[in-house]
This record gives sequence, C-alpha cells and structure tokens, in this order.
Amino acid sequence: MKQPVVVLTGGGTAGHVSVNQALIPVFLDKGYSVHYIGSHEGIEKELIAEGHPEVVYHAIQSGKLRRYFSMKNFTDPFRVGAGTLQALAILRKVKPEIIFSKGGFVSVPVVMAAKLANVPVVVHESDVTPGLANKLALPFSSQIFTVFEQTLQYVPTAKSMCTGPIIRPELFMGDREEGLRRTGLNSEKPVFIIMGGSQGSAVLNEAVRNELPDLLKKYQIIHLCGKGNVVEGLSVAGYVQYEYVTDELPDLLAAADYAISRAGSNAIFELLAIHKPMLLVPLAASKSRGDQILNAKYFASKGLALQIEEEQFEVQSVTEQFDRLMKEKARLLSNIEKTTEPKTPEKMAELILSFQK
Repeated sequence: MKQPVVVLTGGGTAGHVSVNQALIPVFLDKGYSVHYIGSHEGIEKELIAEGHPEVVYHAIQSGKLRRYFSMKNFTDPFRVGAGTLQALAILRKVKPEIIFSKGGFVSVPVVMAAKLANVPVVVHESDVTPGLANKLALPFSSQIFTVFEQTLQYVPTAKSMCTGPIIRPELFMGDREEGLRRTGLNSEKPVFIIMGGSQGSAVLNEAVRNELPDLLKKYQIIHLCGKGNVVEGLSVAGYVQYEYVTDELPDLLAAADYAISRAGSNAIFELLAIHKPMLLVPLAASKSRGDQILNAKYFASKGLALQIEEEQFEVQSVTEQFDRLMKEKARLLSNIEKTTEPKTPEKMAELILSFQK
C-alpha cells in the first residue's frame, strides 16, 4: 500500500517556515511521507535541511514579488512559469494527498501547479491582510486558514475559516538557566532579547548598538541580528549577538524577561504564548506593504504589546524604550494571561488533513 504524502511549501523568511516546522513531526507520526517544495537559495532550504533531514526537499525556480520598479519584474514571470512546470513535475511524481502552503513568493508556482495536478491546497495567512503571494494563490486554493477573524473580509468566505495561531511546541520547553549558561548572562539584571527577523533589521541593530554603554548599565541583551550582521570584535559584558538561532531559541527566549521585536504575526503569537512583554517595531510602510504596522496596532490596541514606529525608534532614546517596557510589564502580562490558548500542531494537522482528497 502506498504511503500517503503531504507536501509543504513556503519560504523567503523564517516566518513562512516556522509553522511548517511545527507540523512536520506530526505528519511523520501519522505515517505520512513529507516533502517540501522551496527555492534554491531561500532560508527555507537551510532550515529544513538542518532541522528535518527526514523531509525530502525539492528546489524550484521562483520570482520575487516586488512592489517597486525593477528590471527583474519583467523576467521574473518567466521564472514563476518555469517554477510552476517544475512543481507540476514534482507533484505528478510524488502524488500528494494534500498541499499546505504557508506563503512567500516560492509558494505561488506550487499552488498554481497544484490546481493543474488536481491536488487540494490549504493556504495559511498569518497577517491581518493577505500578503501578495497569498493573494495570487487564493484563486487556486481549496481552503484558506486565517489567524485573525478580520482577515476573513479579504478572502473568499465560502472556502475560508479562522483557525487561530499555531505555536511550535518546543518553545514551551525552554530552560532559563540553560539560556543564561549559553549566553554567559546572569539573573542580576533584566534580560532583553532583540529580534529583527531572520534577515535582521539594520534599524534595530544600529539603534541598540549605538546605545550599548547606557543600556548595559541597567540591562543585559541577547541580540538576534540576522545573517551577516554580527559585528566581529564587539565583545562586551552583558551583550551577546547571534546571526540566527534554531535549536537554542527556546532557551534564549526563556532566559529573556522582555522582547523588542519586528511585528510579523508568527513572532508575536510565539512571544504571547510564552508570556513575554514586548515592544513591537514594525517595518516601515515605505519598505513593506504595511502588514507589520497593522499587526502592531492590533496587538497594542488589545493591550498585549507596546508599539513604536520604526522612524521614531531611530530617533528616540532606546534606553527610554527599554524603561517604558519595564514599567508596563504588569499590565501587559495581565492581558497576555487572558488570551486564548493557540492551536496545537496536532489539531492543526488534523484540520489540514480533513481537506485531503
């Protein structure tokens, strides 16, 4: 009897991979062969290879969906077309029961190919408004899951449902003492973790490093600064920097008392789930479609986080922002503790598989 197959796709940023990472062990435990379709050079290839060697990874061509003028905008449609044909060949070979798409530009040719191959696709949208990749994928999808109720007004209602967030279970297994040991920090001063996303944030990186002497008088800092953004030779007591972490993340989060983060919804929900008071610094509208700004406003309006515009974070005192977050700790934690528990990977996997052919 043929082993059932599930195909996952999504990439470009770690946020487009983390939900898939949470689901992989569940699908494997259920007896499914798991395949992942991603790009040749995206972060998804590295994350799947390092964390899930049992998953078969397939690389395809994909264009980048830009909102600004570039000559590549004229050539990338051909890359998307080539990627669609490559994905179609993969799907016809592995014959999956269902495809789960987390978004990102690499998912577009996969979802289009799924329609041609007559394979059901569940698309997952994490932000308040759908991203461009998911907007393109919606007509080809069989079912759409949203994290926010508000998102349902932007998607076809007949095939959409709000499922809420899904959190990687390993995040709940972090050990504070192990995190302090790994970082060389201690319990004498509050620990802040700075999270600029998998690509890092030049704004957060520069602002924090410019005020390190003042910050370290009162605080300790774990700085996730992004690929290629570690400053060699910057070794100061109370400050530790990493490009990007995977297995160590639960322990580092457990060691942190507060978080300064970009406003991708996956990161926000994970910080909420482990009860971290947070200050959100969303990517500016000039650099994005504004989804992070909407996310930050939503969580701040619910009293679950503080927010500050990127432009203000660059010019205001970072030390004062750290102080502000500390002062609001009790209020934020009180609200966070009242939030609904997120879905487990097991429940989400069952929901996904209910739409298989």
